[in-house]
Amino acid sequence: MLTPSTPVRRLALAGAAAMIAVCAAGLGIGGGAALAVQTDTIRAGQQWVLDMMHVGPAWQRSQGGGVTVAVIDSGVYGRVSDLTRQVSQGPDFTGVATKPANANWGVHGTWMASLIAGHGHDGGGSGVMGIAPAAKLLSIRVIPDRQDPRYSSYEHEPETQIQQSLANGIQDAVTRGAQVISMSIGYSAPSTAVRKALLYAYSHGVVVVASAGNSGSSAGTNHQGQSPESFPADYPGVISVGAVDPDGNVAGFSSDNLSVQVAAPGVNVPAQGRDGQYWYVSGTSPACALVAGVAALIKSRYPGLTPDLVAKAMTSTTTDAPPGGYDSQVGFGIVDATAALAKAGKLAVASRVNVTATGVSARAHFGGGPAAVAAEPVRPRGHSSLILFSVLALTCLVLAAAASTTLALLRRPAS
Repeated sequence: MLTPSTPVRRLALAGAAAMIAVCAAGLGIGGGAALAVQTDTIRAGQQWVLDMMHVGPAWQRSQGGGVTVAVIDSGVYGRVSDLTRQVSQGPDFTGVATKPANANWGVHGTWMASLIAGHGHDGGGSGVMGIAPAAKLLSIRVIPDRQDPRYSSYEHEPETQIQQSLANGIQDAVTRGAQVISMSIGYSAPSTAVRKALLYAYSHGVVVVASAGNSGSSAGTNHQGQSPESFPADYPGVISVGAVDPDGNVAGFSSDNLSVQVAAPGVNVPAQGRDGQYWYVSGTSPACALVAGVAALIKSRYPGLTPDLVAKAMTSTTTDAPPGGYDSQVGFGIVDATAALAKAGKLAVASRVNVTATGVSARAHFGGGPAAVAAEPVRPRGHSSLILFSVLALTCLVLAAAASTTLALLRRPAS
């Protein structure tokens, strides 16, 4: 764990009204902080993250090319060095008129984007290298950062409006062709509109990843209770991500509840900010972004793989799985990018076999195939056969007419 070379700068990140809070680095929840880092130490400080998730070997097979990851967050400032030519701007659903040129626009979202698809700079040798450096990013803004000059007006928006903004963001991401959606945000209540939007995403094969939350464990060290649910992490089909530290231990702030499926590094993770500087960020937010990057690697290599199979590829190949195979803190364990990619390949092959097997082959059951009995050849019909068939057909017509006359007589009403 590197120590900051400059004084610690704590940033309050995006949030919302009473029913919403962002599960992110630097927020008071969980005691996370964002620390400024020297540029020349960033790659060394990132190596433990890449090693823990076994990313290096995975890059031999996929770097996320051809995939768009929608970062539904506070906005992504694409002019920083490690995200150049990587980001396209989607709509702003916040209802807040702050412009991207403002220094308080897109603080949190830019951190997350660099973890997903940062490509470094100076030929890739410096700066942050995201999990899927060849992927493209779609910035969709649904929340403002807390230091946004117009945050107070957002804070007074009705909850239904805030949730609808998220639903709109999800639908827009799908419409614009995103194959993966990353949401390092959390709401304390569910929403019908958001759930419908998620169903729309699943129906289009989009993988959805969300942070589990920074509420820690409500039961302290005994783990007999659980943290409050966080949405969208708790919706069915969403890959919910908890956070671990550099030693693989669950982070104290990481929410302990049954929505958690997998875990990833979430303590002092190097990221690039919208100010162009580098920061150590902590929370389930960076953990979510890293797992979204792995999803991008898989969708790049196997674009037809369904969201449930992408999730299976990750949950069935984790490292540091807890006793019994699952617990509510780290889920099935820490995501292993290389193993998940290999498993995805097997699932892709198996899914194609299953699709083929569901359609019955006519050749297999109606002649042909190694166990089939050869059908007798059909002899060509001569003139005598045609005359016989004509007589039989005429006889059938006469009998049918007689039967109809009899039925008509039987059905006459009584006088």
